[in-house]
Amino acid sequence: MSTATILIADDDRSIRTVLTQALGRLGHEVRATGTAANLWRWVSDGEGELVITDVVMPDENGLDLIPRIRKIRPDLRIIVMSAQNTLLTAVRATERGAFEYLPKPFDLKEVVEVVQRALSESPAPAPGVPLEGSEEEELPLIGRSPAMQDIYRVLARLMNTDLTVMVTGESGTGKELVARALHDYGKRRYGPFVAVNMAAIPRELIESELFGHEKGAFTGATSRYSGRFEQAEGGTLFLDEIGDMPTEAQTRLLRVLQEGEYTTVGGRTPISTNVRIIAATHRDLRAAVRQGLFREDLYYRLNVVPLRIPPLRERSEDIPELVSHFLARAEAENLPAKSFEPEAMQRLQGYRWPGNVRELENLVQRLTALYSQDVITVETVEAELAPSAPGSANGAGEDESLSGAVERHLRNYFSAHRDGLPAPGLYGRVLHELERPLLSLALEATRGNQVRAAELLGLNRNTLRKKIRELDIDVVRGVK
Repeated sequence: MSTATILIADDDRSIRTVLTQALGRLGHEVRATGTAANLWRWVSDGEGELVITDVVMPDENGLDLIPRIRKIRPDLRIIVMSAQNTLLTAVRATERGAFEYLPKPFDLKEVVEVVQRALSESPAPAPGVPLEGSEEEELPLIGRSPAMQDIYRVLARLMNTDLTVMVTGESGTGKELVARALHDYGKRRYGPFVAVNMAAIPRELIESELFGHEKGAFTGATSRYSGRFEQAEGGTLFLDEIGDMPTEAQTRLLRVLQEGEYTTVGGRTPISTNVRIIAATHRDLRAAVRQGLFREDLYYRLNVVPLRIPPLRERSEDIPELVSHFLARAEAENLPAKSFEPEAMQRLQGYRWPGNVRELENLVQRLTALYSQDVITVETVEAELAPSAPGSANGAGEDESLSGAVERHLRNYFSAHRDGLPAPGLYGRVLHELERPLLSLALEATRGNQVRAAELLGLNRNTLRKKIRELDIDVVRGVK
């Protein structure tokens, strides 16, 4: 690789020094400045083969400078660095035409590798369609950990493509949030986003749900129904829990992905489709393929870009920011303002979170709604986490009844209020807490058969389906 002149703009002198020394050792000429004005002057004079710029500088935002540079020097590579470390920063850098986005603090070895790649690859593509909205808009994904930075950078590269993405991760990690971010910040953001949970649809209705049906196609089809593919035309179709899709439906989906068209149930005329597919699962689809439960050819069609969402235990440094976000959301919903004492936050960061971000969100909501104190203590957090913790000293005895276990939990809950009382509406909130595990276990016992589960629970089938959606319950078929 030949040497080049590299222009650096960063108001942090120490960063300028480190980068100048590291890139100088490779034989490059380096010019460094602390202002956007100097960088712009150099670029305008035709200097430099590569730019490295910070976002926040004293005289101008580095992101705003990129389109101006690209207008007069379209082949000039630009690497953006920022300590803001949000998805929006990565996306805005990419859509303005940056070659790469690197979060601060950065790995010097990675910076050198990116510089070498930028100087050797073909000219950069034209920037995408600019995003609307301000830098302060609410972000769909929360966290600045290294694990999340990797996610942001991949998402930013995918925004202006129609590549099919397979999102994997444990339940509660935020797979649908990732899918929505790909849609909301991508080139299809003006089209519809349609989500369908494959595990929540009865097997016999999946094809009708996806592809629609004609009037009279089967008993009960009293009118034509537009399926999810038709509803998502021009936008994004999110197929959640794709690993629970029956084999016969997998065959039809594969045909749609191969041919770009489908027919409704009972229909004869092929319908062309223009949707971006994003699939998600908490299952190991490679294992499912080996077991004959998932078509191998469909797996490779869907797994064009694999994207793994890390469990919360792998990014515990994001927990304070997540908690702050959930507290602010609760306050916006007219719940009392709360905060966590440092010891309580440390306890949250040390917990394993088997339910991931969803479990953390539920806990914060519960603590906000049920406890009267303004500052949540570590004792209060322990009272909430202890009953679900394996091997807890306060756990139930082998012969403890359900009623006894509930009473023990509620006693801990009332005790945590000391001389005060819980917020009004306790009866409904407690019933809500009991409802989810009851329905989940009933579905597990019936191997995901919603008809049998409804009979077992004494519920109307439609009522059960509604509660599955409301409580965001994962339905796994054929496994017990």
